[in-house]
Amino acid sequence: QVELVESGGGLVQPGGSLRLSCAAAGRTFSNYAMGWFRQSPGKEREFLAAINADGSTVNYADSVKGRFTISRDNAKNTLYLQIDYLKPEDTAIYYCARDVILRDILRSNPNYWGQGTQVTVSS
Repeated sequence: QVELVESGGGLVQPGGSLRLSCAAAGRTFSNYAMGWFRQSPGKEREFLAAINADGSTVNYADSVKGRFTISRDNAKNTLYLQIDYLKPEDTAIYYCARDVILRDILRSNPNYWGQGTQVTVSS
């Protein structure tokens, strides 16, 4: 049974920062590429960032480059997303996802999703 559990979301003021976490269980975490996505009300799910299995390769959507940082700690079976200079338009449910193939994450077609964590940016 694969499980991905996101945490770290919440209410934050514009200009603030958050670090989201995604704890993985049930499979060998270090065998899988991982990614972050988000979905705002009325919008399609959006790719944000991806990282390969050993953490040596990262990719970002152009819209978040410079503000979002993806990382992983394979010893802790955890994926992270650091978000800086938060904007109201960053309000969304943030999901982590897993796939053996990094390309499938980049194509927004990973084979397993977490349940999501809500991020709300508002003053």
